[in-house]
Formats: sequence, structure tokens, C-alpha cells
Amino acid sequence: MNLSEVLPEPINATGVKADFINEKYGSHERNTFDLWLAKSEKPTPLVIYIHGGGFTEGDKSRYYLSEDVVRFLNAGISVALINYRFMNQPPYGILGSMNDSKRCIQYLRFHAEKFNVDKTRIACTGGSAGAGTALWLAFSDDMADPQNTDPVLHESTRLTCAGAFATQATYDIFKWDEILGIPLSKQPETLHLIARALGFKSAEGRDLRKETAIRQNLDFLAKMKSSGSPVFIYNKHRAGIPETQDDINHHPLHAKALMKKAESVGLEAIVYAPEIGINNKSGKDLVDFFLEKFGVTP
Repeated sequence: MNLSEVLPEPINATGVKADFINEKYGSHERNTFDLWLAKSEKPTPLVIYIHGGGFTEGDKSRYYLSEDVVRFLNAGISVALINYRFMNQPPYGILGSMNDSKRCIQYLRFHAEKFNVDKTRIACTGGSAGAGTALWLAFSDDMADPQNTDPVLHESTRLTCAGAFATQATYDIFKWDEILGIPLSKQPETLHLIARALGFKSAEGRDLRKETAIRQNLDFLAKMKSSGSPVFIYNKHRAGIPETQDDINHHPLHAKALMKKAESVGLEAIVYAPEIGINNKSGKDLVDFFLEKFGVTP
């Protein structure tokens, strides 16, 4: 997204302006967030929204008019909407984007008193790239770095819970062959996508399968274990043979793979993928699930 593009004011669906606008959490120009504070004398839980856009576009304004944002605020939960650098900006690759979101969580924890946030009750949610980022944070071990000279990075990255809409199952894209049942990694366009995701300009002259350290870090499906954060996953994309890159990226089989892994490791996961017959009997939506995990009565 061009930074010169005129974006809407950070005003939510009930006409309330954000309490903090374009607050900086890092040095990059896109390291900003908007924050609506729930009215409370006590520290409040916090939900952080991470926008989608394939790590190449998108903006936090995507959620300004979200009805769920209003529902959270009405329940006494503060809401932050964040931006992050794109993967075509240094240090390049998906990890650069996701590490920005990680830092934003740590920044908000570090300044918990300023923002009246309960640092023990923080959740993330988002769509597509934002969904994958939320799951990466939910399933990764705590990435706090207590020896770092930057005190912000001393803070925990753990989440109370996470939500994911139209998510991918992993950012080790070589694994999509098995998840979707299609030999995607043999296609030149997929290899180019993998190279970009790993932080390279192209796949030419590289055996991308040997980039094991980066692939393992991006593979949040493999990171999932019973000690991870409980998750809410929703995918309403069409099923069948993918016809476009959008179909590949958002196929409901991604949700199925996450559900199966959660079942195998014993992690709580509410999953909806109606186009392939997956519906959770609880009937809970994202807000219901988060309120329950925060211990908040609707």
C-alpha cells in the first residue's frame, strides 16, 4: 500500500475515535498501531488485530468498522489494530513481517501501565497473512529475549488465545503439496513464492528445500503442541480443485490440517470450514471464544 494513499480516520463502527492513533512500536515506518481503550479502572484484556494482504499489502484500517471490535470494547476488552513491514522490505521475507507483530505484542506489554492493559490476557487475530501470523505467535515457544539491550524484547510473546480467518496451515510452503494434494512445489510460480517467503529475490540457483532453519521457523503447523494457545479458526472459502493463487492460499484444507494437528496433540481448537463439512458443535464465534478464554462474562 502506498503510504501517500488517503486512509480513513480510525473511527469505529459506533463513531468512536481511537484513543491512540499511529502509535509507534518500532523504527520502521509501518511499525504503528491504533488503540481503542475499554473504559475500566482496572487493567483490561487486549485483542490485537493483524491485517492480511499476502505480506505485500494491506492496512490496519481494514478493521475500523468491524462489529467484533465494538463487541470487544463493549465487553471491557481493549483493541489494537496494527501495521507491519511487508516482506519485500528489509530484512525481506515473511519472518520480517511476523517479527514486527511479535515486537508490537512486546511493546504493548512493556507499556501495559500506560495503556491500562492486563499483560497476562492478550490475544491476536487476523485474516490470511494476519491469521497465519497469529497462529505463528500462538504455537511458538515464548520468544522473550531477557538478555537483549532493548527492554521491550524482554517481554513475553505468549498469547491467551488466537483467532485465524482464511488462514494458511503453515508458511513452510513445501508442505502445501501434501495439505492440498497437489504438486505445487514443482511449479515455477510456487518456487518463486517460496523464495520470496524465505527472503530471497528468486529461486534461481538455490535449493530452497535446504533452507531448513528458516523453513522450520515458518512452520507453525509443526510448532503446534498441547501447551500452545487455544485457537479459533474459520474458513468459508470454496473447496474443490484450486483454480487461482487465492484458492490455493485460502483453501479450507488448510483449516482441516490445523484441526487434525490440534486433535493429535491435544490442543483446544474451534474450527469452522463449512465448505468441507467442518462445523463446531459449540456454535461459538470469535468473540464468544475470546471472552471465555479471558474469563470475561458477556
